[in-house]
Amino acid sequence: MAGIPEIDLTDMAVITDPFTAYGAVREQSPLARITAPGIPPMWVLTRNEGARALLGDPRFEIRSDSFMRPDVPEDYRPYLKTMSEMEGREHLRLRRLVAPAFTPRHLARFRPRIEAIVDRLLDDLPDGDPVDLLEHLARPLPIDVICELVGIPESSRPRWRESGPAVLALAGDEFAKAMTGIVNDAKETVAQRRAEPADDLLSDLVRTHDEDGDRLSDTELVTMVWLLVLAGQTPVNFIANAVHALLTHPDQLAILRADPSLAPRAVEELLRWCGPGLLAIPRYAVQDAELYGTRIPAGDRVTVSLAAANRDPRAFPDPGTLDLTREPGPHLAFAHGPHFCLGAMTARAQTEVALTALLDRFPDLALAADPEEIRAPDPGTWRLTALPLTRGHG
Repeated sequence: MAGIPEIDLTDMAVITDPFTAYGAVREQSPLARITAPGIPPMWVLTRNEGARALLGDPRFEIRSDSFMRPDVPEDYRPYLKTMSEMEGREHLRLRRLVAPAFTPRHLARFRPRIEAIVDRLLDDLPDGDPVDLLEHLARPLPIDVICELVGIPESSRPRWRESGPAVLALAGDEFAKAMTGIVNDAKETVAQRRAEPADDLLSDLVRTHDEDGDRLSDTELVTMVWLLVLAGQTPVNFIANAVHALLTHPDQLAILRADPSLAPRAVEELLRWCGPGLLAIPRYAVQDAELYGTRIPAGDRVTVSLAAANRDPRAFPDPGTLDLTREPGPHLAFAHGPHFCLGAMTARAQTEVALTALLDRFPDLALAADPEEIRAPDPGTWRLTALPLTRGHG
């Protein structure tokens, strides 16, 4: 299309350094097209202001059938329609039911439990170096935190840890099998919490369902449980990316070591700098629309390049520099608008706690691999395949 740049997701320049590749397109045009074999081209917004506007624009919606999979048995398919794919009143009704568990006040009460989980995981690190921090901290921490927050009993958690990655990958023959297992586990967990209520979100949801079934159906209750637990695993890649970024920027690591109270601000900058999401969940044009003078036909998919928007010089001074002392700006690592990540504060808190505890325990922490060799070749997610570290004499 004349004047509209194209981004090929199979281009190794895009895969190995999406920030530079998307950034070059951003400076060329606020609107581009993404292409990849086997999928229709998709519009992509590259600048922070336009990206933010799109994420709150009612002319573009996430489709409720975007998660549907024909390989999932028919009687399990009703559980695939989650709050994440809903819009308007339906989305707001479900979001309001779980929102109290993610408020600053609740998080302040819950934070000591996050600290206890981090301490246990660090206590349990295997002897000898190098140790893979992705396997032993970044991956187990979010699932343990969200299971604790939601109220998944200890006895059920190993199954969630096992099935979660296959469901989150949304691909392969394992998906249908994992999905049926996750739904069965969610049903069982709801029954357990109904029999033995506790101080957790699931007990509150069960109580809401039993007292007022008009607000939350059986199917919605089970769906909400598995969605919250699996969505709660998304900080895995960010925690690993954050540690990797600090260890490859020793000047910034030294700043944080010298002043641990900078941790909240550091997390915001790391979210901007190395958040794992490269592209937002696609939206569909519900009507013919115009973006930057270009007609977007109804039904076309539109997304946002988070990699470009979070390093847009129009929104951030010197955006190519990692600066933990930076005044937090309008990054989009948790999206924006009605679908802003409900668990954003929980993700921030567990990353703060993990980084602070890790740096406190291990003053000589160092990367034990070529930084580029452990980067996954994934055009959709900025992530590591492993995070081998040496701990020195800490």
